[in-house]
Amino acid sequence: MNRTLLLFIFGMLFFSFVTNDNFVISIPEKWPTPQHNFKHDPLSKSKVDLGRILFYDPILSLDSTISCASCHSPYNAFTHVDHNVSHGINDAIGTRNSPALMNLAWHPFFMWDGAIHHIDVQALAPISHPKEMGETLEHVVKKLNQSVWYRAKFFEAFGDSQVTGHRALKTLSQFQLTLVSSNAKFDSVQQNKASFSAQEEQGYMIFKKHCNTCHTEPLFSSYQFASNGLEMDTVFKDLGRFAISKNPKDSFLFKIPSLRNIEYSLPYMHDGRFKSLNQVLNHYNQSNKLIKNYKKLPSFHLNSNEKVDLMAFLYTLSDKKFIFNKNYEFPRELLKKK
Repeated sequence: MNRTLLLFIFGMLFFSFVTNDNFVISIPEKWPTPQHNFKHDPLSKSKVDLGRILFYDPILSLDSTISCASCHSPYNAFTHVDHNVSHGINDAIGTRNSPALMNLAWHPFFMWDGAIHHIDVQALAPISHPKEMGETLEHVVKKLNQSVWYRAKFFEAFGDSQVTGHRALKTLSQFQLTLVSSNAKFDSVQQNKASFSAQEEQGYMIFKKHCNTCHTEPLFSSYQFASNGLEMDTVFKDLGRFAISKNPKDSFLFKIPSLRNIEYSLPYMHDGRFKSLNQVLNHYNQSNKLIKNYKKLPSFHLNSNEKVDLMAFLYTLSDKKFIFNKNYEFPRELLKKK
């Protein structure tokens, strides 16, 4: 067989490998263009799979007790429900409630204070935080390089078995970019495949009147910063966005969370102080008692029936296909040969 034919066959095999490794997420109709540039940074199945494995592996923490999933459970819209703020190694207590993870390709920045501007480096923050994973990226790389199994997985994903910090972070971001939630009842109604009940429809009208400015459809967040009107907590004294910008106008401003899957993502607010959705609505319904400086807060004056109607609508944002998606769960099928 001549050299030209061999090169042609090799090239076709390589092309087939790359093509088969493509991983495409579906962009819902009428949704805005994602912030993440998938043309410049396409997903691949091997990287997504490796990122999913790492997401659930406590090897990312110093004492191998905490994984990403420890604070971001798939059954709770990728947050936690058992405590107000995140818990880390050595029973350390963090300073904020872990945000729910979904539709991250549409986020312009990450963390409650917007400290991270690209998803590829987001995981570095919890990995290196002394009260979360307490690890260094260099040591994570060393541990992964010592694993023959992980080196084989990196070979599948990158074409050689070298583990680097950049590659590890890249796989984590690729997995998280697949966490798209767009199959709630609300979405079916928008597609004319379902209808709201009378109560849900009334709640939708209330939502559009009082909530839609910050929790903008269809993502149900503008992903900007706003005050939630809470008094500063006495333990963490969290100043919000100000800690990053040092602009006094950003004091007590926090990134607006999405309301999608809010049924599953309690406790609520940046410090997890509210255990129920009813408490959140009561907070905003008492606008006359809120701190005077926050004049732009929603001004609810809802009676008990209206609050129930609003909650009925908010439950239409629950996406069970997302919550129970097997491709997001602990990757048992990917670990069979480990």
